[in-house]
Order: sequence, then structure tokens, then C-alpha cells
Amino acid sequence: MASLDLRRILAGWDYEPNQITVRKVLGDDGSVKIQMRVDLGILQMESTGRPDGTRPHGFESLLAYHEHRLARHQELNGTELGFELSAEECAALRDESIQYYHRYLAEFVLEDFDGVEADTARNLRTLELCRRFAREDADRQSLERHRPYLIMMNTRARAHLALRRGAFKTALARVQAGLKLIHACLVALDQEESFEELTEVRILQSLAEEIAARLPADPLQRLERELQRALNEERYEDAAVLRDRIAAIQSGQTGSVSRKRPG
Repeated sequence: MASLDLRRILAGWDYEPNQITVRKVLGDDGSVKIQMRVDLGILQMESTGRPDGTRPHGFESLLAYHEHRLARHQELNGTELGFELSAEECAALRDESIQYYHRYLAEFVLEDFDGVEADTARNLRTLELCRRFAREDADRQSLERHRPYLIMMNTRARAHLALRRGAFKTALARVQAGLKLIHACLVALDQEESFEELTEVRILQSLAEEIAARLPADPLQRLERELQRALNEERYEDAAVLRDRIAAIQSGQTGSVSRKRPG
């Protein structure tokens, strides 16, 4: 009889407190699994679909099932009015979102930013579904405190995906958009005063600074600085040449423009 003792699997993979330690392995079914080392052993998750591998009501997830219910309700009634999520359904959705939370943390460590983006976006949809349709007010509000964190993780993933392809300006724009979303979230929660102190905000601001430092120099800004320096030093002929080069860039010309120097 094969041994069910997990010590053989854990051998050589020590638990590290305050560290998220993960790895990918090939499962017996031939699909990739994600494993996370925890103090009492290992969490194993599917890399696609619902992390525990189940299909509630034949759907990929409970969220997908309830989104299908909502779509059917709208189709039959012509409106969202009357659609509700019970307290039990909201509790099950919260439990499911914890599974995806573990997986997107593991994906972030593994630098699987596509996975992080998908799983955080999916949990944000869960928040929105409960906020709009939960029967009980407590269920409408219970997940909202997690929204800034989810926005932050989703934003980081989307920024890193842009950085991978060298799109520094896109990455920076995504971080700035994420900060605006968190600000709007705090305004809605009447917590705007906590914006600057929020850990999620500080993480994104730090990421924005890192990206800005990697941005290629803007040729127009560089020429404008050179122009100002030339004017300050009363090098008016050089300033005239620089003005023409700036005008060429601003008008979208690709060729160089020169001014004949008086001789």
C-alpha cells in the first residue's frame, strides 16, 4: 500500500515564516499545479479554473454560476430588479474568493502576472456582485474593505505586464489609474483622509517612482531644457536652432530643420 505520509513530499522544502514560498509541479493528471508551503504542510491549487478543481453547479466557479443566474434573470424579466443573493450564497462566494486570493499571491511570487490580473479581476467582480445584489446590508459591505488591496494587486500585475514589453509610459499610466480607483473607493467609504497613509497607496506610489526613473528621456523636454539654457547664456543663435527642432517635433515632422547661421 502506498504511503500517505506527507513528510516525503515536504522533505527539502522548509517552511519560512513571513515568506510566501511557492512552486509549480506537474500533477498526476498531466496538468500544472501550484503549491504553496504553509506551516502545517502544503496548499495545492489548480493553475486554471477554480483553485480546488471543483465545478459548482457545472460552472467554473460560484461566481460564474451566479453571473449566469443574473444574466438569465435579466433575459426573462428585462431588468436586474428582483435579483438577490442570500446570506448563505454571499458566504459561499466569500469562501471561494479566499481560494483565488491564495492563488494570486502564489502567481505574483511566480511572476505569472497574467494569472494575477485574471484572478484579482475575478475577485473584484465578486465584490461588485455582492455589493449590488446581496439581500443583507452586512453582506453588501463585508468585502468592500478588501477593494483597495485587490485594486493594488491588479494594478501591479497590469503594470508589470506593460513593463515586460517595454511600455514604460503605459505601465506608469496604469499605476496612476489604479491610484485614482483607490482614491474613489475611499471617497465612497468616507475614508478619503486615509489615502496617503494607506499601505496599498504607498506600494503603488513607490512602483510609480521606479517606473518613472526607467522612462526614456523625452526628447522634447530635453530640447526645451537646452533652449532655456541657451537663452539664459544669451546664445541666441543656438536658441533659434533649438526652437526650430522643437517646432519640428511638435508638428510631427521627422526630418531635421536647420537655420542658416549668419556668416
